[in-house]
Amino acid sequence: MSATFPSPAPDGTPARTLRSAPAPLPPARSQTSPQAASVAPTRGRRLAWLDALRGIAALFVVFDHLSYHVLQSVRGAVYHVFDPGLYGVFVFFMVSGYIIPASLERKGSIRSFWLSRLFRLFPLFGFAIVAVFVMHGFGYASLRDANTHPTAAVFAHLFMLSDVLGVSNVINVLWTLSYEMVFYLLLTALFAVGVHQRSERFAVGFAAAALLLGGLLPTVWLSHSSLGVTSVAVAADLLIIGGLALAVVGHRLPRTLGAWLAAATGLTLVAFNERVYAYEGLTILALMFTGTMLYRAEHGQIARRKAATLAIVVFAAAIAAGAWHIASIYPHDPGLRQRQWILSVALAGLTFAIGMALRKLPVPSVLAWLGLVSYSIYLLHPLLIDVYTEVPWTHGSHPFGVQVVLAAGFLAALLAVCAVTYYLVEAPMQRLGHRVAARLDARFGPDRLATTGVPAS
Repeated sequence: MSATFPSPAPDGTPARTLRSAPAPLPPARSQTSPQAASVAPTRGRRLAWLDALRGIAALFVVFDHLSYHVLQSVRGAVYHVFDPGLYGVFVFFMVSGYIIPASLERKGSIRSFWLSRLFRLFPLFGFAIVAVFVMHGFGYASLRDANTHPTAAVFAHLFMLSDVLGVSNVINVLWTLSYEMVFYLLLTALFAVGVHQRSERFAVGFAAAALLLGGLLPTVWLSHSSLGVTSVAVAADLLIIGGLALAVVGHRLPRTLGAWLAAATGLTLVAFNERVYAYEGLTILALMFTGTMLYRAEHGQIARRKAATLAIVVFAAAIAAGAWHIASIYPHDPGLRQRQWILSVALAGLTFAIGMALRKLPVPSVLAWLGLVSYSIYLLHPLLIDVYTEVPWTHGSHPFGVQVVLAAGFLAALLAVCAVTYYLVEAPMQRLGHRVAARLDARFGPDRLATTGVPAS
Protein backbone atom coordinates (compact mmCIF):
# COMPACT_ATOMS: atom_id res chain seq x y z
CA MET A 1 0.00 0.00 0.00
CA SER A 2 1.49 3.33 -0.88
CA ALA A 3 0.03 5.48 1.71
CA THR A 4 -1.46 3.53 4.42
CA PHE A 5 -2.35 4.20 7.88
CA PRO A 6 4.26 5.16 6.96
CA SER A 7 1.65 4.74 9.03
CA PRO A 8 -0.99 3.49 6.32
CA ALA A 9 1.52 3.42 3.55
CA PRO A 10 0.02 1.79 0.55
CA ASP A 11 2.76 1.48 -2.00
CA GLY A 12 1.86 -1.92 -3.06
CA THR A 13 4.77 -3.24 -1.01
CA PRO A 14 4.29 -5.02 2.31
CA ALA A 15 6.31 -2.42 4.20
CA ARG A 16 4.18 0.50 3.03
CA THR A 17 0.98 -1.38 3.25
CA LEU A 18 1.64 -1.94 6.89
CA ARG A 19 1.16 1.74 7.33
CA SER A 20 -2.45 1.57 6.19
CA ALA A 21 -5.40 3.99 6.19
CA PRO A 22 -6.05 7.10 8.00
CA ALA A 23 -8.12 7.05 10.64
CA PRO A 24 -10.00 9.93 10.22
CA LEU A 25 -10.20 12.13 13.10
CA PRO A 26 -13.87 13.02 13.31
CA PRO A 27 -15.20 15.59 15.72
CA ALA A 28 -17.12 14.68 18.82
CA ARG A 29 -20.43 13.13 17.79
CA SER A 30 -23.67 12.23 19.42
CA GLN A 31 -24.59 8.58 19.59
CA THR A 32 -26.69 7.03 16.86
CA SER A 33 -28.61 3.85 17.40
CA PRO A 34 -27.43 1.05 15.13
CA GLN A 35 -30.99 -0.24 15.11
CA ALA A 36 -32.35 2.85 13.38
CA ALA A 37 -33.63 2.08 9.90
CA SER A 38 -31.80 5.03 8.39
CA VAL A 39 -30.07 8.21 9.39
CA ALA A 40 -30.79 11.43 7.55
CA PRO A 41 -28.24 14.26 7.70
CA THR A 42 -30.07 17.19 9.29
CA ARG A 43 -28.86 20.34 11.02
CA GLY A 44 -27.77 19.63 14.56
CA ARG A 45 -27.16 15.92 13.86
CA ARG A 46 -24.14 14.04 12.66
CA LEU A 47 -23.53 14.15 8.94
CA ALA A 48 -24.48 10.58 8.12
CA TRP A 49 -23.14 10.59 4.56
CA LEU A 50 -19.68 11.36 5.91
CA ASP A 51 -20.01 8.48 8.34
CA ALA A 52 -20.94 6.22 5.44
CA LEU A 53 -17.76 7.25 3.63
CA ARG A 54 -15.73 6.65 6.78
CA GLY A 55 -17.25 3.22 7.20
CA ILE A 56 -16.48 2.25 3.61
CA ALA A 57 -12.93 3.59 3.86
CA ALA A 58 -12.35 1.68 7.10
CA LEU A 59 -13.36 -1.61 5.48
CA PHE A 60 -10.94 -1.03 2.61
CA VAL A 61 -8.11 -0.45 5.08
CA VAL A 62 -9.01 -3.61 7.00
CA PHE A 63 -9.00 -5.57 3.74
CA ASP A 64 -5.60 -4.12 2.86
CA HIS A 65 -4.00 -5.50 6.01
CA LEU A 66 -6.02 -8.67 6.52
CA SER A 67 -5.53 -9.84 2.94
CA TYR A 68 -1.88 -10.57 3.65
CA HIS A 69 -3.15 -13.56 5.60
CA VAL A 70 -6.41 -14.56 3.92
CA LEU A 71 -8.01 -13.99 0.50
CA GLN A 72 -4.55 -13.47 -0.99
CA SER A 73 -5.83 -14.27 -4.48
CA VAL A 74 -8.38 -11.47 -4.19
CA ARG A 75 -5.66 -9.16 -2.95
CA GLY A 76 -3.48 -9.95 -5.95
CA ALA A 77 -6.30 -9.17 -8.38
CA VAL A 78 -7.28 -5.94 -6.58
CA TYR A 79 -3.72 -4.65 -6.26
CA HIS A 80 -3.16 -5.18 -9.95
CA VAL A 81 -5.73 -2.41 -10.44
CA PHE A 82 -5.48 -0.10 -7.43
CA ASP A 83 -4.31 0.15 -3.83
CA PRO A 84 -7.28 -0.20 -1.43
CA GLY A 85 -5.30 1.06 1.56
CA LEU A 86 -4.24 4.21 -0.25
CA TYR A 87 -7.78 4.69 -1.50
CA GLY A 88 -9.21 4.34 2.01
CA VAL A 89 -6.68 6.76 3.47
CA PHE A 90 -7.48 9.45 0.94
CA VAL A 91 -11.22 9.10 1.50
CA PHE A 92 -10.59 9.45 5.24
CA PHE A 93 -8.50 12.58 4.74
CA MET A 94 -11.11 14.29 2.57
CA VAL A 95 -13.81 13.53 5.12
CA SER A 96 -11.60 14.97 7.85
CA GLY A 97 -10.88 18.06 5.79
CA TYR A 98 -14.59 18.57 5.24
CA ILE A 99 -15.79 18.24 8.83
CA ILE A 100 -12.93 19.44 11.05
CA PRO A 101 -13.27 23.15 10.13
CA ALA A 102 -16.93 22.92 11.15
CA SER A 103 -15.81 21.66 14.54
CA LEU A 104 -13.56 24.68 14.99
CA GLU A 105 -15.86 27.31 13.51
CA ARG A 106 -19.04 26.15 15.21
CA LYS A 107 -17.96 27.77 18.48
CA GLY A 108 -15.10 29.91 17.24
CA SER A 109 -12.97 28.69 20.13
CA ILE A 110 -9.44 27.37 19.78
CA ARG A 111 -9.55 26.05 23.34
CA SER A 112 -12.79 24.11 22.79
CA PHE A 113 -11.50 22.78 19.48
CA TRP A 114 -8.33 21.33 20.98
CA LEU A 115 -10.22 19.95 23.96
CA SER A 116 -12.55 18.18 21.55
CA ARG A 117 -9.56 16.76 19.68
CA LEU A 118 -7.90 15.71 22.94
CA PHE A 119 -10.94 13.85 24.26
CA ARG A 120 -11.94 12.53 20.84
CA LEU A 121 -8.61 11.03 19.78
CA PHE A 122 -6.27 10.41 22.68
CA PRO A 123 -8.28 8.11 24.99
CA LEU A 124 -8.58 5.35 22.38
CA PHE A 125 -5.07 6.15 21.15
CA GLY A 126 -3.71 5.57 24.65
CA PHE A 127 -5.85 2.47 25.11
CA ALA A 128 -4.55 0.98 21.86
CA ILE A 129 -0.90 1.64 22.74
CA VAL A 130 -1.32 0.10 26.20
CA ALA A 131 -2.99 -2.90 24.56
CA VAL A 132 0.01 -3.32 22.25
CA PHE A 133 2.42 -3.41 25.20
CA VAL A 134 0.23 -5.91 27.06
CA MET A 135 -0.04 -8.10 23.96
CA HIS A 136 3.70 -7.80 23.40
CA GLY A 137 4.26 -9.10 26.91
CA PHE A 138 2.26 -12.21 25.99
CA GLY A 139 4.02 -12.61 22.65
CA TYR A 140 1.11 -11.50 20.46
CA ALA A 141 2.35 -8.18 19.11
CA SER A 142 5.52 -6.46 18.01
CA LEU A 143 6.59 -2.97 19.07
CA ARG A 144 7.80 -2.47 15.50
CA ASP A 145 11.23 -1.12 16.58
CA ALA A 146 9.63 1.76 18.48
CA ASN A 147 11.68 0.65 21.49
CA THR A 148 14.95 1.26 19.62
CA HIS A 149 14.85 4.89 20.78
CA PRO A 150 12.45 4.74 23.74
CA THR A 151 12.72 8.39 24.78
CA ALA A 152 12.24 9.59 21.22
CA ALA A 153 9.33 7.18 20.80
CA VAL A 154 7.55 8.61 23.85
CA PHE A 155 7.91 12.20 22.66
CA ALA A 156 7.10 11.31 19.07
CA HIS A 157 3.85 9.60 20.03
CA LEU A 158 2.92 12.30 22.54
CA PHE A 159 1.30 14.44 19.83
CA MET A 160 0.71 11.60 17.36
CA LEU A 161 3.56 12.96 15.22
CA SER A 162 5.67 9.81 15.13
CA ASP A 163 5.68 9.54 11.35
CA VAL A 164 7.09 13.02 10.83
CA LEU A 165 9.55 12.62 13.72
CA GLY A 166 11.49 9.68 12.34
CA VAL A 167 10.22 7.13 14.86
CA SER A 168 8.58 3.80 14.07
CA ASN A 169 4.88 3.71 14.85
CA VAL A 170 3.95 1.40 17.70
CA ILE A 171 0.85 0.53 15.64
CA ASN A 172 1.36 0.54 11.89
CA VAL A 173 -1.69 2.67 11.11
CA LEU A 174 -0.67 5.58 13.33
CA TRP A 175 1.20 7.29 10.49
CA THR A 176 -1.89 9.01 9.13
CA LEU A 177 -2.61 10.62 12.50
CA SER A 178 0.59 12.62 12.06
CA TYR A 179 -0.94 14.36 9.05
CA GLU A 180 -4.22 14.87 10.86
CA MET A 181 -2.36 16.67 13.65
CA VAL A 182 -0.41 18.86 11.23
CA PHE A 183 -3.69 19.76 9.51
CA TYR A 184 -5.17 20.78 12.88
CA LEU A 185 -2.15 22.96 13.60
CA LEU A 186 -2.40 24.64 10.20
CA LEU A 187 -6.14 25.14 10.57
CA THR A 188 -5.68 26.71 14.01
CA ALA A 189 -3.10 29.16 12.70
CA LEU A 190 -5.25 30.15 9.74
CA PHE A 191 -8.25 30.58 12.02
CA ALA A 192 -6.27 32.75 14.44
CA VAL A 193 -5.57 35.32 11.72
CA GLY A 194 -8.95 35.04 10.01
CA VAL A 195 -7.85 33.52 6.70
CA HIS A 196 -9.27 30.06 7.30
CA GLN A 197 -11.96 30.51 4.67
CA ARG A 198 -9.42 30.72 1.86
CA SER A 199 -9.24 26.96 1.68
CA GLU A 200 -9.00 26.84 -2.10
CA ARG A 201 -5.66 28.65 -2.04
CA PHE A 202 -4.15 26.14 0.32
CA ALA A 203 -5.60 23.16 -1.55
CA VAL A 204 -4.13 24.36 -4.84
CA GLY A 205 -0.90 25.45 -3.14
CA PHE A 206 -0.21 22.06 -1.56
CA ALA A 207 -1.16 20.29 -4.80
CA ALA A 208 1.30 22.47 -6.71
CA ALA A 209 3.97 21.76 -4.09
CA ALA A 210 3.33 18.01 -4.45
CA LEU A 211 3.83 18.31 -8.19
CA LEU A 212 6.87 20.61 -8.16
CA LEU A 213 8.64 19.52 -4.95
CA GLY A 214 7.34 15.98 -4.48
CA GLY A 215 10.56 14.39 -5.65
CA LEU A 216 12.97 16.97 -4.24
CA LEU A 217 12.22 17.33 -0.53
CA PRO A 218 14.10 14.92 1.76
CA THR A 219 12.72 12.22 4.03
CA VAL A 220 13.58 12.04 7.75
CA TRP A 221 16.34 14.60 7.18
CA LEU A 222 16.20 16.35 10.56
CA SER A 223 16.02 13.18 12.67
CA HIS A 224 18.90 11.60 10.75
CA SER A 225 21.03 14.73 11.02
CA SER A 226 23.50 15.54 13.76
CA LEU A 227 20.57 16.79 15.85
CA GLY A 228 19.44 13.21 16.44
CA VAL A 229 15.98 11.70 16.59
CA THR A 230 15.45 12.34 20.31
CA SER A 231 16.47 16.01 20.19
CA VAL A 232 14.22 16.67 17.21
CA ALA A 233 11.24 14.96 18.87
CA VAL A 234 11.71 16.84 22.16
CA ALA A 235 12.22 20.19 20.43
CA ALA A 236 9.17 19.71 18.21
CA ASP A 237 6.97 18.84 21.19
CA LEU A 238 8.16 21.85 23.18
CA LEU A 239 7.53 24.22 20.27
CA ILE A 240 4.06 22.82 19.69
CA ILE A 241 3.14 22.79 23.38
CA GLY A 242 4.36 26.36 23.80
CA GLY A 243 2.66 27.53 20.64
CA LEU A 244 -0.69 25.94 21.48
CA ALA A 245 -0.52 27.26 25.05
CA LEU A 246 -0.18 30.80 23.70
CA ALA A 247 -2.91 30.16 21.13
CA VAL A 248 -5.30 29.05 23.85
CA VAL A 249 -4.60 31.48 26.70
CA GLY A 250 -2.92 34.47 25.04
CA HIS A 251 -4.43 37.69 23.79
CA ARG A 252 -4.59 38.61 20.13
CA LEU A 253 -0.87 38.93 19.27
CA PRO A 254 0.45 36.13 21.51
CA ARG A 255 -2.42 33.93 20.33
CA THR A 256 -1.51 34.49 16.69
CA LEU A 257 2.22 34.02 17.24
CA GLY A 258 1.65 30.85 19.24
CA ALA A 259 -0.67 29.33 16.67
CA TRP A 260 1.78 30.04 13.87
CA LEU A 261 4.74 28.74 15.89
CA ALA A 262 2.98 25.40 16.34
CA ALA A 263 1.83 25.30 12.70
CA ALA A 264 5.28 26.21 11.37
CA THR A 265 6.78 23.38 13.42
CA GLY A 266 4.35 20.87 11.96
CA LEU A 267 4.83 22.12 8.41
CA THR A 268 8.63 22.00 8.78
CA LEU A 269 8.39 18.37 9.87
CA VAL A 270 6.26 17.51 6.85
CA ALA A 271 8.63 19.29 4.48
CA PHE A 272 11.90 17.89 5.81
CA ASN A 273 11.27 14.98 8.14
CA GLU A 274 8.34 12.86 6.98
CA ARG A 275 8.88 9.19 6.27
CA VAL A 276 6.76 9.05 3.14
CA TYR A 277 7.95 10.73 -0.03
CA ALA A 278 7.01 14.38 -0.33
CA TYR A 279 4.59 13.91 -3.21
CA GLU A 280 2.46 11.75 -0.93
CA GLY A 281 2.60 13.89 2.20
CA LEU A 282 1.86 17.11 0.31
CA THR A 283 -0.97 15.40 -1.58
CA ILE A 284 -2.53 14.45 1.75
CA LEU A 285 -2.60 18.09 2.86
CA ALA A 286 -3.91 19.17 -0.54
CA LEU A 287 -6.80 16.71 -0.33
CA MET A 288 -7.65 17.71 3.23
CA PHE A 289 -7.89 21.36 2.21
CA THR A 290 -9.91 20.26 -0.81
CA GLY A 291 -12.40 18.69 1.59
CA THR A 292 -12.49 22.00 3.46
CA MET A 293 -13.02 23.89 0.21
CA LEU A 294 -16.00 21.69 -0.65
CA TYR A 295 -17.43 22.31 2.82
CA ARG A 296 -17.22 26.02 2.16
CA ALA A 297 -18.89 25.62 -1.23
CA GLU A 298 -21.69 23.67 0.42
CA HIS A 299 -22.27 26.59 2.79
CA GLY A 300 -22.06 29.34 0.19
CA GLN A 301 -18.64 30.69 1.14
CA ILE A 302 -17.22 29.92 -2.30
CA ALA A 303 -18.99 29.43 -5.62
CA ARG A 304 -19.77 25.76 -6.20
CA ARG A 305 -18.63 25.83 -9.81
CA LYS A 306 -15.33 27.37 -8.77
CA ALA A 307 -14.88 24.79 -6.01
CA ALA A 308 -15.65 21.93 -8.40
CA THR A 309 -13.18 23.26 -10.97
CA LEU A 310 -10.43 23.72 -8.41
CA ALA A 311 -11.08 20.26 -6.96
CA ILE A 312 -10.50 18.80 -10.41
CA VAL A 313 -7.30 20.84 -10.69
CA VAL A 314 -6.09 19.55 -7.31
CA PHE A 315 -6.76 15.93 -8.20
CA ALA A 316 -5.13 16.33 -11.59
CA ALA A 317 -2.02 17.81 -9.95
CA ALA A 318 -1.97 15.07 -7.29
CA ILE A 319 -2.27 12.33 -9.90
CA ALA A 320 0.44 13.93 -12.02
CA ALA A 321 2.70 14.39 -8.98
CA GLY A 322 2.56 10.71 -8.10
CA ALA A 323 2.90 9.48 -11.68
CA TRP A 324 5.90 11.74 -12.27
CA HIS A 325 7.82 11.26 -9.04
CA ILE A 326 7.15 7.54 -8.73
CA ALA A 327 8.96 7.05 -12.02
CA SER A 328 12.12 8.67 -10.63
CA ILE A 329 11.87 7.16 -7.14
CA TYR A 330 11.19 3.61 -8.37
CA PRO A 331 12.93 3.52 -11.79
CA HIS A 332 13.04 -0.29 -11.99
CA ASP A 333 9.31 -0.94 -11.50
CA PRO A 334 7.26 2.24 -11.88
CA GLY A 335 4.33 0.91 -13.91
CA LEU A 336 2.35 -0.90 -11.21
CA ARG A 337 2.96 1.78 -8.60
CA GLN A 338 1.90 4.53 -11.00
CA ARG A 339 -1.29 2.67 -11.89
CA GLN A 340 -2.10 2.08 -8.23
CA TRP A 341 -1.52 5.73 -7.38
CA ILE A 342 -3.52 7.13 -10.28
CA LEU A 343 -6.55 4.89 -9.79
CA SER A 344 -6.51 5.10 -5.99
CA VAL A 345 -6.44 8.90 -5.95
CA ALA A 346 -9.01 9.21 -8.73
CA LEU A 347 -11.40 6.71 -7.12
CA ALA A 348 -11.09 8.43 -3.74
CA GLY A 349 -12.12 11.71 -5.34
CA LEU A 350 -14.96 10.04 -7.22
CA THR A 351 -16.19 8.35 -4.04
CA PHE A 352 -16.30 11.66 -2.18
CA ALA A 353 -18.08 13.32 -5.12
CA ILE A 354 -20.73 10.59 -5.15
CA GLY A 355 -21.14 10.94 -1.41
CA MET A 356 -21.73 14.67 -1.75
CA ALA A 357 -24.18 14.16 -4.60
CA LEU A 358 -26.22 11.72 -2.48
CA ARG A 359 -25.78 13.56 0.83
CA LYS A 360 -29.45 14.46 1.25
CA LEU A 361 -30.65 10.88 0.90
CA PRO A 362 -31.20 8.65 3.94
CA VAL A 363 -28.14 6.61 4.85
CA PRO A 364 -28.43 2.92 5.77
CA SER A 365 -27.95 2.52 9.49
CA VAL A 366 -25.20 -0.07 9.07
CA LEU A 367 -23.00 2.38 7.13
CA ALA A 368 -23.70 5.21 9.57
CA TRP A 369 -22.79 2.93 12.47
CA LEU A 370 -19.61 1.77 10.75
CA GLY A 371 -18.61 5.42 10.47
CA LEU A 372 -19.41 5.92 14.14
CA VAL A 373 -16.92 3.22 15.16
CA SER A 374 -14.48 3.82 12.28
CA TYR A 375 -11.77 5.24 14.55
CA SER A 376 -11.86 2.07 16.64
CA ILE A 377 -11.82 -0.03 13.48
CA TYR A 378 -8.84 1.88 12.21
CA LEU A 379 -6.74 1.72 15.36
CA LEU A 380 -7.62 -1.75 16.59
CA HIS A 381 -7.76 -3.95 13.50
CA PRO A 382 -3.93 -4.37 13.36
CA LEU A 383 -4.02 -5.68 16.94
CA LEU A 384 -6.68 -8.22 16.09
CA ILE A 385 -4.71 -9.27 13.03
CA ASP A 386 -1.77 -9.98 15.34
CA VAL A 387 -4.05 -12.27 17.36
CA TYR A 388 -5.49 -13.85 14.20
CA THR A 389 -2.05 -14.80 12.92
CA GLU A 390 -1.31 -16.65 16.18
CA VAL A 391 -4.33 -18.93 15.83
CA PRO A 392 -2.92 -22.22 14.44
CA TRP A 393 -5.88 -23.21 12.26
CA THR A 394 -5.70 -19.93 10.32
CA HIS A 395 -2.32 -20.97 8.92
CA GLY A 396 -1.70 -22.79 5.70
CA SER A 397 -3.64 -23.00 2.47
CA HIS A 398 -7.44 -23.10 2.62
CA PRO A 399 -10.13 -23.37 -0.04
CA PHE A 400 -11.57 -20.05 -1.09
CA GLY A 401 -14.85 -20.67 0.71
CA VAL A 402 -13.04 -21.31 3.98
CA GLN A 403 -11.06 -18.11 3.51
CA VAL A 404 -14.29 -16.16 3.08
CA VAL A 405 -15.60 -17.64 6.33
CA LEU A 406 -12.34 -16.78 8.13
CA ALA A 407 -12.48 -13.19 6.85
CA ALA A 408 -16.14 -12.85 7.86
CA GLY A 409 -15.37 -14.23 11.32
CA PHE A 410 -12.52 -11.79 11.75
CA LEU A 411 -14.75 -8.88 10.70
CA ALA A 412 -17.49 -9.92 13.12
CA ALA A 413 -15.00 -10.13 15.99
CA LEU A 414 -13.49 -6.78 15.03
CA LEU A 415 -16.87 -5.02 14.96
CA ALA A 416 -17.81 -6.51 18.33
CA VAL A 417 -14.58 -5.24 19.89
CA CYS A 418 -15.02 -1.82 18.28
CA ALA A 419 -18.58 -1.53 19.57
CA VAL A 420 -17.26 -2.11 23.09
CA THR A 421 -14.43 0.41 22.77
CA TYR A 422 -16.69 3.03 21.22
CA TYR A 423 -19.42 2.81 23.86
CA LEU A 424 -17.08 2.32 26.82
CA VAL A 425 -14.10 4.48 25.82
CA GLU A 426 -14.78 6.86 22.95
CA ALA A 427 -18.32 8.07 23.68
CA PRO A 428 -17.85 8.62 27.46
CA MET A 429 -14.60 10.53 26.90
CA GLN A 430 -16.24 12.72 24.26
CA ARG A 431 -19.00 13.60 26.72
CA LEU A 432 -16.38 14.33 29.38
CA GLY A 433 -14.63 16.64 26.93
CA HIS A 434 -17.83 18.62 26.43
CA ARG A 435 -18.22 19.00 30.19
CA VAL A 436 -14.61 20.10 30.65
CA ALA A 437 -14.97 22.70 27.89
CA ALA A 438 -18.17 24.04 29.46
CA ARG A 439 -16.52 24.31 32.88
CA LEU A 440 -13.51 26.14 31.46
CA ASP A 441 -15.84 28.56 29.69
CA ALA A 442 -17.69 29.14 32.97
CA ARG A 443 -14.44 29.58 34.94
CA PHE A 444 -12.37 31.67 32.53
CA GLY A 445 -14.92 32.93 30.05
CA PRO A 446 -15.21 31.89 26.42
CA ASP A 447 -12.18 32.42 24.18
CA ARG A 448 -14.29 33.04 21.10
CA LEU A 449 -12.70 34.59 18.04
CA ALA A 450 -14.68 36.52 15.45
CA THR A 451 -15.56 34.25 12.55
CA THR A 452 -17.87 34.32 9.59
CA GLY A 453 -18.00 30.55 9.40
CA VAL A 454 -21.40 28.90 9.41
CA PRO A 455 -22.45 26.33 11.95
CA ALA A 456 -21.84 22.73 11.14
CA SER A 457 -24.80 21.07 9.50
